[in-house]
Amino acid sequence: MEAPFKDAINIIEQIEEHGYEAFFVGGCVRDSLLDKKIGDIDIATSAKPHTIQSIFDDVIPVGIEHGTVIVRLKGESYEVTTYRVDGDYSDQRHPDHVQFISSIDQDLQRRDFTINALAMDKHGKILDLFNGKKDLQQQLIRTVGNGHERFTEDPLRIIRALRFASQLSFVIEEKTLAAMVQVAPQIRTIAVERITTEIIKLFAGGDVLRGFTYIKKTGVHHYLPVIQEHPSIIKQIPSSLVPLQSFGEIIALLHYIEKTVPIKTWIKEWKASKRNKQEAMELVEALTYFETTGLNSWLLYRLPKAYYAGFIRLTNSLWENSLTVEEIHEEAQQLPIQSRNELAINGLEIQQLFPEKEKGPWIRNLLNQMEKEVVMGNVINSKQELREWIRWNPPEIN
Repeated sequence: MEAPFKDAINIIEQIEEHGYEAFFVGGCVRDSLLDKKIGDIDIATSAKPHTIQSIFDDVIPVGIEHGTVIVRLKGESYEVTTYRVDGDYSDQRHPDHVQFISSIDQDLQRRDFTINALAMDKHGKILDLFNGKKDLQQQLIRTVGNGHERFTEDPLRIIRALRFASQLSFVIEEKTLAAMVQVAPQIRTIAVERITTEIIKLFAGGDVLRGFTYIKKTGVHHYLPVIQEHPSIIKQIPSSLVPLQSFGEIIALLHYIEKTVPIKTWIKEWKASKRNKQEAMELVEALTYFETTGLNSWLLYRLPKAYYAGFIRLTNSLWENSLTVEEIHEEAQQLPIQSRNELAINGLEIQQLFPEKEKGPWIRNLLNQMEKEVVMGNVINSKQELREWIRWNPPEIN
């Protein structure tokens, strides 16, 4: 059994010691079979939530009404969910009622795709009722049962299919794709925050262009915030697009493709955070400067280092460059100063050079000019050199 499962086996064993079944399920099983890095480990069990609460000391009832609790063990969180069958999905997210059951078979039947409808016991034996292993081998995304029903229950599953195509570089099965096209208009009913989570993962996928190929085929973009008013954006996605790692990067890219849509519109319609807005604005400013001037010391100085990697991903996507983060970090380390605080002359000293002048914006303007001259290597950062520069570039004082 792989390392990520070793501690979680203790949870399964304790559940079994109390007379109940428990299996690893979903993405962790899928990724294990694909030899991919395993993220969250989910467990399905015949034990009901209150029983799990009585077995374990540290349990968080995150979704107890739907049978889900979080078991904390050795600093890690494990989602444990009671076997269930779902009623109707009137809100197209949560079932109206949940019926707890004792059969893992029925529980797997309610899942979205065959590659996610796999269960594994503590010995590593796989329970595969819907040919999920075969679909993994054939690199195929296919719904469990009727695709129209699965997508109608929760239309977010359509975007999840696109995301898996991007992440896994899989093909979407023909009938599943047809059902996605039919149900796609219902995407408008989904909370935008849920869509955002999947879109971020889609953009981060190793085969992101495949994801966009399926977006076009299914017409999903006609039901996404902002993009539905500007569907040509999807056609303008660069063929050299590399995986992006944050929503700020995504907004920066989409704004750069369609500059008539302000960043604040993307932020508002997608209910993004202030942090996303700040990142997008910083990146767009850097991209605009780069397009006209190229990569230079001033760009590296002005752009926060936290955004260097995103900037590289975007420039390489938009202009098919081959810049690396290591290269620009190395260049940034060679800058004469890293912040204005390192200037050899400050505002007070500038004022003292012109004692007859009143304080005002001219001091800040002069500092701005000196800062850029020093960063660009035009002036040495010393009091003597800066004073000499000021003598030849006296401030304009109104």
